[in-house]
Amino acid sequence: MTKIAAVQMKADFANVEANLKAAERLASQAFLEGAKWVILPEFFTSAMGLHKMMVNVAQPVEGRPMQLLKDLASRHNGVVGGSFIAIRGEDAFNTFVLAFPDGTTYFHDKDQPTMWENCYYIGGTDDGVLETRDGNVGVALCWEFVRTRTAQRLLNRVDFVVGGSCWWTLPEKRLPGFPVRLHERNLEIMIETPARLARMLGVHVVHAAHAGEFTGKLPYAPGFPYSSYYLGETQIVDGSGNILERMRREDGEGFVIADVDLQKRWKPSESIPNRFWIPDLPLQIRFVWWYQNLHGRRYYRRKIRPSLVKGSPYL
Repeated sequence: MTKIAAVQMKADFANVEANLKAAERLASQAFLEGAKWVILPEFFTSAMGLHKMMVNVAQPVEGRPMQLLKDLASRHNGVVGGSFIAIRGEDAFNTFVLAFPDGTTYFHDKDQPTMWENCYYIGGTDDGVLETRDGNVGVALCWEFVRTRTAQRLLNRVDFVVGGSCWWTLPEKRLPGFPVRLHERNLEIMIETPARLARMLGVHVVHAAHAGEFTGKLPYAPGFPYSSYYLGETQIVDGSGNILERMRREDGEGFVIADVDLQKRWKPSESIPNRFWIPDLPLQIRFVWWYQNLHGRRYYRRKIRPSLVKGSPYL
């Protein structure tokens, strides 16, 4: 059995320095409580939102975030992973780095940015399977968890799955055409997501999350403040979909630890749907996905990538 921890953060929005310190503190506490593996959330250096401050969060792939992960792994003789916006060459990616105590690192780039995430990075092409000395580790980040192609590429290929999310909800100010029930459905999807993927793959799933607040903007509506929060739901789930440990958003910052047999498998008990999304996403969310993707790709192409081509991580 291996003690594995999933961290829940209340990140200081777009403040890389503060979030590196918070991640180091939380991961170190988890290791000191006996964890051998510690998983940090997606975007553990910054969280995510549409805001001018976000142009300053991208870091060189071998920069401070990766060095922190390597230092933590070495110092605590454990394994630690998390994702951040990483610069490689002339582009930025949402890169999950898994660091081992001997200095070995493994990488996965999220396959497709979600909504306004498109403003700040592009998708990757790897299959999300990390062939490590502890087994084949599958990696999923946020809405990769809810796409059928993620389950399809990991099925029968991984011993367990690690990853995390930065899943936001609707703004406090209600959007026209968005019913109150939509907020509840969004949370329901988040709560059930790690267990559904676990049942489809028949392996443990470790999901780290954000639970803080943020204020950003809405694409094509700059005067509309998007004040909201992340949904939390840090979970460790077994291959039958049973939640072993869980933190809700209301639990705030911290981590959960569970004893996990990393090699144990179950027969998949839920089939992978024959469609793009695993859950039945409401029409309004699918529409926002479509138009924010278009806006974000244009923003990245016109404003972000030119600065990366010039060799600077900042605008």
